[in-house]
Amino acid sequence: MSVLIDNRQENIIVDEALEALVEQVIKKVLDYEGCEEEYEVSISFVDDEEMRSLNMKYRGIDKETDVLSFPMAEFFEPGIEEGDEDSEYVEEEVVLGDIVISMKRVLEQSKEYGHSFNRELAFLLVHGMLHLLGYNHENEAAEGEMFDIQEEILKEMNLTR
Repeated sequence: MSVLIDNRQENIIVDEALEALVEQVIKKVLDYEGCEEEYEVSISFVDDEEMRSLNMKYRGIDKETDVLSFPMAEFFEPGIEEGDEDSEYVEEEVVLGDIVISMKRVLEQSKEYGHSFNRELAFLLVHGMLHLLGYNHENEAAEGEMFDIQEEILKEMNLTR
């Protein structure tokens, strides 16, 4: 598993302990989902200005948000199975995608919700990872399932409210 961290903001110090938490959360989500392949995930920490720009560019929403996910992996190719002559399986890491997090929002939301900075960061990382793995919250049932999984993962990591 490779976790690439790109810190493009200056509000919050990103030290080795924070990087270790990020890797721990990513690994936990992959383990929870039973992912056995080797994966690569990119995490970018940004300021509100960059987050607003990305949100406008990719979602058409002209305001800041806390987390954006950009999935890159397609897990199933219809009509191709492992034993087919036409299928090629390369033993490399699967690039899952990118998660972009506003560190200012992490700090503000941790205070607003009355829990630790690490818990809020982990929550957003889990949320982003689930999007990379194909989850969404476009309807009430999907949202309920996604939020239940998020809370279970955070509970297993002792990162509760």
